[in-house]
Parts: sequence; structure tokens; C-alpha cells
Amino acid sequence: MKMQAYLFMGVSTFFGLCAALYAYWAWVAEGQIEWTGTVALVVAIGFGWMIGFWLWQAARRSESFHGLPPEERLDGEIAENAGEYGFFSPHSWWPLFVAMSVSFTAVGVAIGWWMVFIGVFAIILTSIGWVFEYYRGEFQH
Repeated sequence: MKMQAYLFMGVSTFFGLCAALYAYWAWVAEGQIEWTGTVALVVAIGFGWMIGFWLWQAARRSESFHGLPPEERLDGEIAENAGEYGFFSPHSWWPLFVAMSVSFTAVGVAIGWWMVFIGVFAIILTSIGWVFEYYRGEFQH
């Protein structure tokens, strides 16, 4: 995981350089900073470093308990990573409904605030449905 952390932090640092260059060129060309692009690049820096730092911390904690993972060792074999990676839902309609609720809410910002309130309520309901999908019906535990 450390390599993924370094990749996220490296790309984020590149975005930092791009943000500085972008702000400078906008200042030279227009006499003012172009805020939309500059803020978007600064937010990309923050998000990338946030994910990179979390991956780095998770790798440190994992290494202290389990040692280096096979992908980090020079003598690591592909077969060492074999096994179950987790449970993945074979068929679920809830992600579609959550996405539609989020879309409805986003459109509501442009059309009217009443849609936002309905959309937030729909997001809450569909998120609850998605989380508790395997607690009822055919797949209940």
C-alpha cells in the first residue's frame, strides 16, 4: 500500500505545481487569478494527500502487525496474495437508486430548493436500503 500512497501524494504534489503555474499564468494574462480552476486544483491537492496519507498510515499499521505484504517484498510471489478478497454483492439495485437520488438532489440545486429537500430525504432512504440490503428477505443473516 505504500506505493499507492506515494503515487497519490506524488500526483497531488504535481497538481500543486500545476495550481501555482495556472494561477501565475492567469495573473500574467488577465491581471487577476482565475479562481475556478485554481480552487479546483487546490481541492485536488487536498483530496490526493488525504487519500495518500490514509493509505500510508494503513500500510504502517498493517506492517507493524503482519509484516510487509507480498507486493512490497522483492521475493513476494503472486500465489501469496491468493484467497478471498471480501464479499461483493452479486446483484443489487440500491446503488442505482442512490445515484438517482443524488442526481435528483443535484438537479434540485439548479431548479428549486424544494427538490433538494426531497432529494436529501431520498438519499437517506436509499442509503439505508443499501446498507441493510442483506438484513431482510432471501439473503438475510
